[in-house]
Amino acid sequence: MTPQQTRERKPGRARRAITAGAVALTLSAGGATAWALDRFVVQHVEIADVSAYEASQAGSSSGTSTNTSTGTVPGSGGTAVTTDTSYVSGSSNISISTVTTGSADDTVTYYVADVVLDDATTLQSAFANDSFGENITETTSAIAEANSAVFAINGDYYGFRDTGIVIRNGVVFRDEGARQGLAFYRDGTVQVYDETTTTAGQLVAEGVWNTLSFGPSLLDNGEVAEGIEDVEVDTNFGNHSIQGEQPRTAVGIIDDNHLVFVVVDGRSPGYSAGVTMTGLAGIMQNLGATTAYNIDGGGSSTMYFNGGLVNNPLGGDRERGTSDILYIAQ
Repeated sequence: MTPQQTRERKPGRARRAITAGAVALTLSAGGATAWALDRFVVQHVEIADVSAYEASQAGSSSGTSTNTSTGTVPGSGGTAVTTDTSYVSGSSNISISTVTTGSADDTVTYYVADVVLDDATTLQSAFANDSFGENITETTSAIAEANSAVFAINGDYYGFRDTGIVIRNGVVFRDEGARQGLAFYRDGTVQVYDETTTTAGQLVAEGVWNTLSFGPSLLDNGEVAEGIEDVEVDTNFGNHSIQGEQPRTAVGIIDDNHLVFVVVDGRSPGYSAGVTMTGLAGIMQNLGATTAYNIDGGGSSTMYFNGGLVNNPLGGDRERGTSDILYIAQ
C-alpha cells in the first residue's frame, strides 16, 4: 500500500469513527432516557395495599371509621357541623380563611386552615392509589375523596425520592434518614428533627404517629430560621426549585394538638405571585406558630375542604399529582 493509498483511506476510517461515535452517543442518550423514565416516571410499587399493610402492622385499622350515610364521627357524640369555611366535630375543629396581600403583580393569595384536634391521631396520612413506592401519583383531591376526608393538604411527595424517614399512621414505610424532618407525636406535640441521628423504629417507640421529610424548618422558637433561602431538599438531583417566589405548603404548630396549615398560590401574576421561603416563614410567624415546616410546593400545593379545592393551583385549578396527603376524615 502506497502512502497515497494510505492517505486516501484515512477519511473512510474517520467517517467510520464518526459514525461509531454517533452510535455510541445515541446509545448513551437512550440509556440516559431509559434511566430518567425509570427514575422519575415508571411506577415502582413496594406495597400494593397500604390499608391492609397498616392494619397488619398495627394490629387494627389505623384510620378512623366513618358512617358516611349519617355523617356521624365515632367519638364525636353527634353529627358533625359543616359550613363553607368550617367543620366542627367531637374530634376536630377546622376553620378555613383566605388572605390576600399586595397589589397588581405583587399580589399574594394564601389559604389558612386553623385546626384543633381532640386526638393527635385524627390527623392521618394516605398514599396515592393506596400504594407505597416511587412515582405513584394522584391528585390531592382524588386521594382525599378515596379516604372520605373533610380536609386535606398535599404531603411531602415522598415518592419522588428513595430517601427520608417515612412513618405514616404509626407504621414504618422507609428508614433512610437524609434531611431535616418533621415528626407528629401521638401526644399532640410536633417536632423538627435530624433524620440522620435516629431511626424510624426509635421514633415509633417514642410515640411518633406521622413524619414528613422535606423542609426546611421555617421557624426556630418562633423566629425565622437562618439560611432557609439556600436549602436544597434533594442535593443528589440538584433540586433548586424550592427557591424564589413559589407556590408553597407549610405546617405550623401553635400548641399541642393546635396546628395551622397554609397553602400559598403562585405563578399567577395579578392573582398570586407566590412567596419566598422567608416570606412563608413570616406568614407562619404572623399566624402565631412557634414551629413551622415547609413541605412540597409548586403545582402540588393544594388545600381540599368539604368536597372541593380551596385554593387555585397555578391560577387554573390545575392540580398536579402527588404521592401522599395529610387529612382529617369526616
